[in-house]
This record gives sequence, structure tokens and C-alpha cells, in this order.
Amino acid sequence: MVGGRARSTAPRDLADNSQAWPHADLARHPAAAVVQAIAATLTGELAARKLSRRGLATLSGVNRQSINDLLAGTSWPDVATIALLETALGQRLWPTGPPGGAAR
Repeated sequence: MVGGRARSTAPRDLADNSQAWPHADLARHPAAAVVQAIAATLTGELAARKLSRRGLATLSGVNRQSINDLLAGTSWPDVATIALLETALGQRLWPTGPPGGAAR
């Protein structure tokens, strides 16, 4: 389970190239790869719906800063946050394939 010191490092900082977030290679860090996949999917949904982060915060009840941190890869979102975002969008954000795999 990810916890303790492992969670003190932001997901994006576990990538060899953190500037490549949310498309960086995180194959050695499966938990961070899941956060990256969620961030990438969420970014795409916001763009497709022409929905702002503030708008998503209003729809979901998730604090706008929490959304910003998730998208930037600087936080480890909890299950409640992901559930609220998925419910607001009517869209699954959690990846269905293995972390870092082709099926995201």
C-alpha cells in the first residue's frame, strides 16, 4: 500500500521527466501511473466538454485546488475525490487496464 514516505513525493516527481506529466514514463511506479492516467483522462474530459476547473468544482463538490493539484500531479487523490469527479462527469476516470499499460 502506498503510504508514509512514498506519499510524501508527488506522483509527477516519481517520473524520470516530471515535465512530461501527464505523459511521463511511470512504469516503475504503478500507483503514480494510476494518478497520471486519471489526470490525463480528466484533462481530456474538461477539454471535450469545454468545462473549466471552477465549473467542475461546482458540479462535483471537489475543491478547485484539489482538482488543480490532481491535474498537475502534485497530490495523491483519495477515492472519495475520484468518486465525486466520476459522478459529476458521468465518466469513469479510474483506468481499466494495468497502470502504465496500453489499455488506459
